[in-house]
Amino acid sequence: MSLVTMTPTADDQSPVRSYDSNWIGGEWRAAALPNTPVESPHSGDIVAFVPDTSVDEIDLAIAAARRAFDEGPWPRLAPIERAEVLSQVADSIIQSASEFAHLLAVEAGIPVSGSASISGAVRRLTYYAELAKTYQFEEVRPSSGGDILVVREPHGVVAAIVPWNAPLGITLMKLAPALLAGCTVILKCSPEAPLACFALGEIFRDCGLPSGVLNIVAGHAAAGDQLVRHGDVDKVSFTGSTVTGRIVGEICGQRLVPCTLELGGKSAAIVLDDADPSRIVEPLVAAAMSNNGQACVLQSRILLPRGRHNEFTDALIDSVKKLRVGDPREPATQVGPLISEAHRDRVESHIRTAATAGARVALGGGRPMNMHTGWYLEPTLLVNVDNRMAIAQEEVFGPVVTLISYDDDDDAVAIANDSAFGLSGTVWTNDDARGLEVARRVVTGSTGVNRFGMDIGVPFGGVKASGIGREQGPEGLDSYTRTKAIHLAGPQ
Repeated sequence: MSLVTMTPTADDQSPVRSYDSNWIGGEWRAAALPNTPVESPHSGDIVAFVPDTSVDEIDLAIAAARRAFDEGPWPRLAPIERAEVLSQVADSIIQSASEFAHLLAVEAGIPVSGSASISGAVRRLTYYAELAKTYQFEEVRPSSGGDILVVREPHGVVAAIVPWNAPLGITLMKLAPALLAGCTVILKCSPEAPLACFALGEIFRDCGLPSGVLNIVAGHAAAGDQLVRHGDVDKVSFTGSTVTGRIVGEICGQRLVPCTLELGGKSAAIVLDDADPSRIVEPLVAAAMSNNGQACVLQSRILLPRGRHNEFTDALIDSVKKLRVGDPREPATQVGPLISEAHRDRVESHIRTAATAGARVALGGGRPMNMHTGWYLEPTLLVNVDNRMAIAQEEVFGPVVTLISYDDDDDAVAIANDSAFGLSGTVWTNDDARGLEVARRVVTGSTGVNRFGMDIGVPFGGVKASGIGREQGPEGLDSYTRTKAIHLAGPQ
């Protein structure tokens, strides 16, 4: 493995590690295919290399995970012993938090100002380590014929496929419950943002995870396809686009193996007519623009009461104008670049199509004048949007938010639910009881009243085209186990 240094800022000379091998079976295995360059979204420069992964190498990783599950110690440890490893990994990540924040800024353009997300990612480990003390891996249920022992066993070999937009957090969302359950894992990270995943693998290794329990590869579509189709993979956990998720789900259905699919979103923030702009605008903007607009849960449709539409629009414009766009490694930056030039082109195409359909750009829509390199786009607000327009129905995955008028609460709920997706949502109001009533009516996997976010202790996932299954909470651990009923002999 070698080191490559990206073009630094004046106060940032940190090198970035390249990898020429995948982590398979407890060792670095040199890849057969040419290395894939990792580009900085900030500069467009190549900052590192990672291996592309052949189908044969995927087979090796699956075989290593299979051996570790069938013959190794990990599934046979007590859950509390597995939890101890998770706790050690959590401590090590916290000690390396600044390095992980730097990696995420370099490879994915995630601003270091949001590095609190590192502690949020670590919380996924500590939560499940603590849950090991109370989770019922076994319980006895009485019956007329004698007691029945209900056992939750690990599913087996897991294929965990993660995207580029939140590589550390999404990876740990899968690894923490899967490993606590006793599964072994092949983690396929995105070749666009693989560095944090490989660095995480080194930490797991140093914390004593047995060989083959976690295998890490980077690869393109062929690698993912082989993972999902392979007969020795017992469960698939996929986070990514709805288009790919449908393919994954179809293959898993044919194979009759369980899958968790966390897919796209086009979530609605409903601003009720009693809301106070001075109280809600700042958290609402964060809910719509965080992570450079590249998160499936963001509130990309903001529904405004028709009678106060201009008032709320002006307040939103004023707030979004204050967002600082720039180098994600700079602590003052709030909005960084999009992941790639091709993705920025796609987002810009959405804006042009919306304008052709009658929407108007109220703010942004162009490239920042002060950013001369990289894949930057101004935070953008669109008005005169009808919910039937493509911009209101398709996931844009960028800092682009549509403002849509509604007439009354019933109309707002109808517009929010008029979507192929159902992942997240929020309601903003001065009346919490009214907000709860509206929130109950929105068809979505999760919603918030005067707050936005994800809590590790509760289930997360979507309905409709946003996916199937749940991650996080006890439900997230449930998804990596299967139940067995052992009927015990009654009194003779």
